[in-house]
Amino acid sequence: MLNLQRVAAFVAVVDAKSFTAAAGALGQTKAVVSFNVRQLEAELGVALLLRTTRRLTLTEAGESFYRRSVRLLKEAEAIVDDVRCEHRGLSGELHITSTSEYGARVIVPALAAFRRLHPALKVRHVSSSQHEDLISERFDLAVRLGSLADSSHRAALLARFRILLVASPGWLEDNPIRSPQMLEQADWGIHTRLNNPFRWHLSGPGQVPYALEIAKSAMFTSDSASALMAFALEGGGVALLPEWLVNSAVKSGKLCHVLPEFEFPQQGIYAVYPDTRHVPEKVRAFIDFLRKRI
Repeated sequence: MLNLQRVAAFVAVVDAKSFTAAAGALGQTKAVVSFNVRQLEAELGVALLLRTTRRLTLTEAGESFYRRSVRLLKEAEAIVDDVRCEHRGLSGELHITSTSEYGARVIVPALAAFRRLHPALKVRHVSSSQHEDLISERFDLAVRLGSLADSSHRAALLARFRILLVASPGWLEDNPIRSPQMLEQADWGIHTRLNNPFRWHLSGPGQVPYALEIAKSAMFTSDSASALMAFALEGGGVALLPEWLVNSAVKSGKLCHVLPEFEFPQQGIYAVYPDTRHVPEKVRAFIDFLRKRI
């Protein structure tokens, strides 16, 4: 039977890239950490690490064992948290990632409200638009917007939102847009994380479909919705942005909703989490809380 303490020592050494740093992270001596890793290798009958005077390198067996060990330790931690939860509420740490824009407006306020219900729970939030490997990065949950690519993770749809085509009043005065055809040659700001940002299927008046294909090269590209909004506010051209982000700017007249009679496909808000046998109670509880709040 695997000794989880030895597995944790091995994972800590790989993460820290040295026995000394791993010992510091675990609050143990270097000798204890080294002993646990040697014993683990002896029990498994394989070498997990190649040691030289300058560096540590994972063997092929070590790489495979490391990936599965991270998952194993995560599940063990979740089981302990759930047992404690039955007696004194949610505890431990919820490690979550989201984009910076949606995080600041929705996720972080929701996390603060969730913590008020579970004061023993700690939260670690990371702002990122990257699609991390949730297992290797030790995330319990990622909140992602748009349409999801195929993944080995689980995903729960929380809600949907509209995306609006916007531009500044000044830009529209010089470049009036009266039809979707005129958009094909417009000055666009493009979000680089969209799957196919130059082709869209619009729904016009009476739900009549229109296939929009942007023919002109993008004037501005970014992986940040806030950057695209700044581009539009400054009169750079048109941009497709989430309604929850641009709503106040449209209401104040700083931005105009271009061709409001045409609808772009709605986008999803997803809670993405590792596909493990045991989903932690803190993850299930926060997904339910977030779905109701949104």
